[in-house]
Amino acid sequence: MGHGTPDNMNWAGLLQNLLVVVHLQQFICGSVRFSIPEEQEAGSLAGSLGKHFPPQYQLLTQEYLWMDKNTGNFYTTEQRMDRETLCPEETKAEECIILHNAVVGPSGDLIQFPVIIEDINDNAPHFENSEIHLRVSEDMTVGTSFILDDQAQDRDAGPNGELHYRLEDSDGVFSLKVEEDGPVIMLVVQTALDRETRDMYHMALVATDCGSEPLSATATLIVTVTDVNDNCPSFSADSPRNVTVPGDSPKNMLVAQVRATDRDSGPNAAIVYSLSPKVSERAKKLFSLDSVTGYIRLAQDLQSDNSEVLLLNVLASGHHCPPADTQVTVSVLPKANQELTIKIGFIAEHQNQTMVLPENQPPTVLAVLELEGDSSFKGSSLAIESEVPFTLSPQNGKYLLSTSKPLDYEMKSEHYIYVVVQGRSAEGSVIINSRREIRVLVADVNDNAPLFFQSHYQLEVEENNQPGMSLLRVSASDADSGYNGRVTYRLDKHTSTIFNIAPETGQLSVSAVLDREEQGVYKLTVFARDSGSPPLESVATVSIRVLDQNDNAPVFLAPHFIFFIREDVPPFAQVGGFGVTDPDEGENGTTELHVVNSSGPFVVDNTDGTLRTTNNLDRETDDRYELYLLASDHGRPFALTSTARVTIFVEDINDNQPKVILPSSNSSCQTVSPATIAGTIIAKIYAIDEDSGLNSEMTYTVVAPESEQNSSPFQLDSRTGNITVAQQLLQKDLGMHHLFIVVRDGGKPAPLYTTIWVNLLVNESVGPCNLDRAPTWTGTSDLHQTPSKAPICEAEDTGSAQLTLLVGLGMMLVSTCLLVATVVLYLKQKRRSLRQNKRGHIEEIEIPLRLKDKYYSDD
Repeated sequence: MGHGTPDNMNWAGLLQNLLVVVHLQQFICGSVRFSIPEEQEAGSLAGSLGKHFPPQYQLLTQEYLWMDKNTGNFYTTEQRMDRETLCPEETKAEECIILHNAVVGPSGDLIQFPVIIEDINDNAPHFENSEIHLRVSEDMTVGTSFILDDQAQDRDAGPNGELHYRLEDSDGVFSLKVEEDGPVIMLVVQTALDRETRDMYHMALVATDCGSEPLSATATLIVTVTDVNDNCPSFSADSPRNVTVPGDSPKNMLVAQVRATDRDSGPNAAIVYSLSPKVSERAKKLFSLDSVTGYIRLAQDLQSDNSEVLLLNVLASGHHCPPADTQVTVSVLPKANQELTIKIGFIAEHQNQTMVLPENQPPTVLAVLELEGDSSFKGSSLAIESEVPFTLSPQNGKYLLSTSKPLDYEMKSEHYIYVVVQGRSAEGSVIINSRREIRVLVADVNDNAPLFFQSHYQLEVEENNQPGMSLLRVSASDADSGYNGRVTYRLDKHTSTIFNIAPETGQLSVSAVLDREEQGVYKLTVFARDSGSPPLESVATVSIRVLDQNDNAPVFLAPHFIFFIREDVPPFAQVGGFGVTDPDEGENGTTELHVVNSSGPFVVDNTDGTLRTTNNLDRETDDRYELYLLASDHGRPFALTSTARVTIFVEDINDNQPKVILPSSNSSCQTVSPATIAGTIIAKIYAIDEDSGLNSEMTYTVVAPESEQNSSPFQLDSRTGNITVAQQLLQKDLGMHHLFIVVRDGGKPAPLYTTIWVNLLVNESVGPCNLDRAPTWTGTSDLHQTPSKAPICEAEDTGSAQLTLLVGLGMMLVSTCLLVATVVLYLKQKRRSLRQNKRGHIEEIEIPLRLKDKYYSDD
């Protein structure tokens, strides 16, 4: 026993280490997980290893956690854990897991345990743009929806990152519709739009997360209602109906200005004036009509001594509209014998009898007007003809000419004021009507910022473009004049340097090759700035979507994949998966795998990207397969491909039992001389096993009772199968010896085995040894592990059957006699023990319960 102790200790140590490994494996595989919310204060308890491992404890990574070496408790450090920083690449559906290494236990075992960083609502939603611009035509039907591309982002996960949207200040005109699948946010028109009533809506788009204490962000949603041609021209109420013209008026004198309006805007509001075909030839000869301004002027000098009334029917036509009409009655008065003149004293800045006034000025006095002429004209007065933003105020026999409201250069840069003198001579015979034209120029100030024709530009560009390629041209107009209306363009200073814009023309270009896989969408901010003092500017956005080209071949995560698979897997079993990526998008990035250069029983399942078997495997036939995988995308005009090498090792299972080559049969017999020296190899069992590893390692065992094994003169080497003479052969060893030998392999969980009879005849004669029939085994049929102790019956021939019967009957008779004798002796001994008890002595009695069985015959 002393020699076996070190081996037992070694096995015990190995078993202990195995148990530790199993426990560690279970620990790493997730049976114990620690979790802690992010952004915890320093010193917060995160978990403890004390429940799982004995002390001491040492944490190897202490950036975010430190560990008490005695208790195994670990706490947060001053370095706070921010989930969004630690796991920036994780999707919101995945956990943020940080693996930590520690040394535990007295033996210093190295373990690894996961710490899950739980999300808290520490990030508010964020809109990339504070203003979202949308243009909607006024003829959109109720229920029409528009997708809002500018959605809020929230870096948190779970409910903390889920966003709900609401719309404020919409006045019931618009509502929000959110489709959760996208999510897609759509603006829905709830009531009919009319640009002429309201052309712009400012609303608040609020995004709120679902955290326990919700956080929100707000962007201004600006909806501009664009015009459609849904209004026709109509003449204004202030358009002149009656005009008086002196009989001596000069050519080109302004008689009147008709005014029609169209509530639409832009080209839809363009109006063309014309005279009706019904106007008399006399009127057409005397008057001309400007089709754009509506000015009615004299076509020739008037020299009329008589009164005359002319009717002018004026038409105002718009696009796809019936013309509106108005009638202007022109009264031509006879020439007066005397004239009254108007003297002008300028107060405002003037040049060449023309006054200049900056726009946006409050009502201002421009000049003092005074009548001069024959004193015979009584009751004369001055008046301004037609509706203009000017007034005449009588004061001490004179008149003050003033503006009635601020002038707007962009509305009208030049005004003509016609001051009319009306009076009657003392005799009352002639009506005097004289006129003076006063010109007023409005000076422009920089009160209008440039206006882009589109607030948001969108375009698509294929990647791999030529450097310097032109993309699009942005355009903005400024209603001011001169330097105030001169527009230049620039990009936001944070814009990528690969984009350029021509300052004068607004032509946008890209100086580098675009790569969709590097960046698929660009959002540029363009500023339009005028040259006024101070300058004014406006903003437009340009969204550039880079279209994919098939310029990337599929890429395997490794050039060589190695798999191990048991040989007993059924057909269509999964061998392993492959990591294949293609950074292209759409069909260009859709990959398909095929097995090439192999006739092995394998096929690729493209539904899940795995390799599967097609037939049964047999390691003993093929223990290794080499094949190549071809990954191809669906790109156009041609597909791109790549290959990877795959090596598959077929793992052995214990599916082959040992085969005994020698002895060739159970009835083989070998003669052994009694003079054979102890230790001599007299026979050898030669067996093979087609399995590998432990499954093919064979041991040889003699199945016999322990007492027989101890008394047997032969010894079997369990490893080599050699049978040697264990001791010097004696007279009692003469005869036939039947060794029932089990050959087992080392397979798990249950070994396979085969049996063989080795028949040895110890005899002086070395002649041939033959058996008529093989011995039979009468013990248990389960020979996987424990050798049976049942007897082995020798091979019999038909001539010994009667002898066997007689011996059996004789043994039964002897057994009956022994039983009777035993009972008699027991009764006698009991009486004797009673007498001895009186003397104080007690003697024990040994009763033979069973005769030793004889398992082997020496015959």
